[in-house]
Amino acid sequence: MNLGANMITDPVALDALAEQVRALDVFGLDTEFLRERTYYAQLCLLQLGLPGRELCVDTIAVPELAPLAASFASERVTKIIHAARQDLEVLWRASGPVRRVYDTQVAASLCGFPAQVGYAALVEQLCGVKLDKSATRTDWSRRPLSAKQLEYALDDVRHLLPLREMLDEKLSALGRSQWFAEEMAELDRVDSYEVAPEEAWKRLKGLAGLDPWRLSLAEALGAWRERRAMRSDVPRSWILADVPLREMVMRVPRTAAELAQLPEMPEGVARNSGTELLALIEQQQPPAILPPLPQRERPDEAQQALVRKLSQLAKRIAGDLELAPEILATRRDLEQIAAGATDAAPLAGWRRQIVGEQLLAGM
Repeated sequence: MNLGANMITDPVALDALAEQVRALDVFGLDTEFLRERTYYAQLCLLQLGLPGRELCVDTIAVPELAPLAASFASERVTKIIHAARQDLEVLWRASGPVRRVYDTQVAASLCGFPAQVGYAALVEQLCGVKLDKSATRTDWSRRPLSAKQLEYALDDVRHLLPLREMLDEKLSALGRSQWFAEEMAELDRVDSYEVAPEEAWKRLKGLAGLDPWRLSLAEALGAWRERRAMRSDVPRSWILADVPLREMVMRVPRTAAELAQLPEMPEGVARNSGTELLALIEQQQPPAILPPLPQRERPDEAQQALVRKLSQLAKRIAGDLELAPEILATRRDLEQIAAGATDAAPLAGWRRQIVGEQLLAGM
């Protein structure tokens, strides 16, 4: 195989590919990207699986993907992707929204495969092909790529079309095609994969039970960190790790000395950004007497017993359907239901009829 013929490296060739793609009603899609040292993922390679042909677009040589944007966004054209969410996030920034996705991982999970079944495992089990994964840890930003690396990348889309056909047959035979349609409709409803700085604090762990003022401070500090990371295009942890940020929320330092003494507070952050961080705290107008920190409460035994009961029920239903239990309800879902939530995932869509009503009846 002449792998060079499968690599798009100039705008003219990309335009020709885009014209070919516009005539299709389905194609496979995958990406290779890096984000270890940046805030925004760096798209290094775009792979397309067309009927009878696989191609790679060198997105370092040809970063402008506008010719493909209309096909990606088209509601008429099906895009087959395995474990789509990260690819959709990366492509959102590179070329815009990708609509009408067929996620083979989600389809497989509804057919009884493990919830996070990998592409290679699925190809081996359904297509009888064992893929060479020796190039998994490739630095996709380096050029030139070797023949082995290009073959690995092409393999990632080579089997997507037949996988879709086989999974569609299984979904239909199991009577679960509508379940899958609802799952994919959720992907289409995502308005943006951009993170709003004011929402970034919600990623932090260990804030449960805090008073409203401290939560407001967490929002302000989280937004500060997010904007800094975006502006510098570095991981947010390079700006400030979660532990010292959370300690700022808990202890509310008011002086440079107090800030520097926080656990794991980097000396450079305290020295270079300390004045700004302390001013940000003051802008939140700390109360004269800070509310006490929440005390760790003993687990509610009745609540735990209810969660165990619901978990056993969900596992039984999943077992009867030969599904991984987390497909129907995660531990977090069950905790929310036990606490009285009405908007947990098992209480909506197809899950409500399959498992949600029984969970509510078991309360």
